[in-house]
Amino acid sequence: MCWFKAKYIIAAVLINGMALMICLPGCKTGAKEKAPPLKYFDLKGYFEKDSSHLTRQNKLVFKSVTHNGVTQSKNVHIANWGIELSLFKASDINKPAWKDSYTVTSNDDSVVYKANEPDLKTRKMLIKMEKQKVKSIIIFNSAKNILYQTTEKLSYFPDSLYLIEKYQRVKLMGTNNYKIEGRFIK
Repeated sequence: MCWFKAKYIIAAVLINGMALMICLPGCKTGAKEKAPPLKYFDLKGYFEKDSSHLTRQNKLVFKSVTHNGVTQSKNVHIANWGIELSLFKASDINKPAWKDSYTVTSNDDSVVYKANEPDLKTRKMLIKMEKQKVKSIIIFNSAKNILYQTTEKLSYFPDSLYLIEKYQRVKLMGTNNYKIEGRFIK
């Protein structure tokens, strides 16, 4: 008799679980949740959109890479602009925990964001605009702990130039200086 009850209970749980799995997808409200408005410039969204634009254009770029004073240069077509500009996108300051972490100073043609807290990686961002269009983005990043120190200056001039300058010092491994420059060929 106990065996029969246990079998009945297991079957009931399985049938109810399957019915619930079938019915739940139909319980959607149809309205998408709206993301809260961003407090700062949408850097991540800007570079996602610009990366798609650059991929479609497939422009030739004169690219120079310098590591500790040794430079290599060549003309290239960048296959994945999302990866090429990932350091810029990674400097986005629109995280909910950082909503009051930056001081904003703006005027007619520029906006400057400065970090209020010393542990924030993105220290400063300067965005120049002209008629609601981005003319340049300059980002200063810095991180430091007992093992390493790194600073970055990221400069972006749409359809013209991008420049990544990075200094890195790692204990036991030494110092490295990197510079990546891409000039769009018209």
